[in-house]
Amino acid sequence: MQSTNDTIYALSSGGLPSGVAVVRISGPQALDATKVLCGSLPAPRTASLRTIRTRNGLVLDRGLILVFQGPASFTGEDCTEIHVHGGKAVVAALLAELESLDGCRLAENGEFSRRALENGKMDLVEVEGLADLIASETEMQRRLAVEHSAGGLSLLYNGWADRLTRARALIEAELDFADEDDVPGSVSDLVWNDMASLRTELTDHLAGADFGEIIRDGLKVVIAGPPNAGKSSLMNMLSRREVAIVTDIAGTTRDVLHVDLNIEGYAVKLYDTAGLRETDEVVEREGIRRALKTVADADIVLSLAEVGDRAQAEFPGFDGRVIKVGTKADLHVMTTGDYDLRISSRTGAGLADFHAMLVDDLRERSASLTLALPSRLRHRALLSESLKALTSALEWKSSGLDIRAEYLRQSGNSLGRITGRVDVEDLLDVIFSEFCIGK
Repeated sequence: MQSTNDTIYALSSGGLPSGVAVVRISGPQALDATKVLCGSLPAPRTASLRTIRTRNGLVLDRGLILVFQGPASFTGEDCTEIHVHGGKAVVAALLAELESLDGCRLAENGEFSRRALENGKMDLVEVEGLADLIASETEMQRRLAVEHSAGGLSLLYNGWADRLTRARALIEAELDFADEDDVPGSVSDLVWNDMASLRTELTDHLAGADFGEIIRDGLKVVIAGPPNAGKSSLMNMLSRREVAIVTDIAGTTRDVLHVDLNIEGYAVKLYDTAGLRETDEVVEREGIRRALKTVADADIVLSLAEVGDRAQAEFPGFDGRVIKVGTKADLHVMTTGDYDLRISSRTGAGLADFHAMLVDDLRERSASLTLALPSRLRHRALLSESLKALTSALEWKSSGLDIRAEYLRQSGNSLGRITGRVDVEDLLDVIFSEFCIGK
């Protein structure tokens, strides 16, 4: 990351051409740079129409100027926005003019948000929530991202960290000042009862991590079964387009195919896989290996078999939910068979039942959960570390209070690393690389 003393600028709106383009400028020379282009600045937080010119007086465009003086800005620095017409030539000329000004440079990925973090305007969870909000494609992804970016999850973690700090303070007071009159003789019961309650809260919170990741990354549903069971036909029917090639030739699908669906506001990732059977054909065997690997990583497996055949109930490496599906129901009148669902890709029969089954599954997973959920592997790992240290503090009763207090410190540090209250410099480059340049 380059110097934070630089003044940075970037196109912060969508792709060009567009109706309006927003160029954001932030840093110590933001106001002066904007004044060079516009002649004068409006009052802070007041949009004003200005003619935007080069330093040689050439008119670039007419647009709105907004000024946000630090620290009352997104980045915590002096910040301005120039709203111009969204033509490629207009924006290119404006950016070129900013580049010619001393001390100004194009922002790097996520640099505006990074400065907001470094200036205390946001914490790390809020920054990640902002990135998720920009990338959200479904209603549930949007709601989860808003909860994170608005500070709901941070408030929870900071509250837990403060309780751990208070517990340590009481324990250390008992250790250091046990002979003083103004220190209670024992605070152990008070401390450890609260820490036991905190462990329960952490455990319950971690139990929602799977669902948080499902909302953010999508429910992984894998279609599996023998050749010619109707897997690709079902894939095409559910996606409402011809994603997979459908033929009567066994082994047509060789690789894993994937489409994204939006079901009741939830992201669902649907995978079609190669037919499972014994074969000596090298390419098909590789397709089957990939199919089984995809199955092992699934949340739900749709095990397909033509009505009258047995649907596979178990798959190696997978211990989640298997839905046994009888296919080609329009060709079979028989009503017996151990299936959870019967479908016909030709007539669409059973599609509504499948849709309802997925929605019920998602609602069951989210029962009694709020959207203050961990949604990243980083969150889960650090929460697990915090819980492990807290459990050690509670259960190692034979250890001295100083050792148990150290475990509480480790637990609090793990929580602090989630929000960035504890040093996380090694994580920042990775996190901000996910952002677009203008954010």
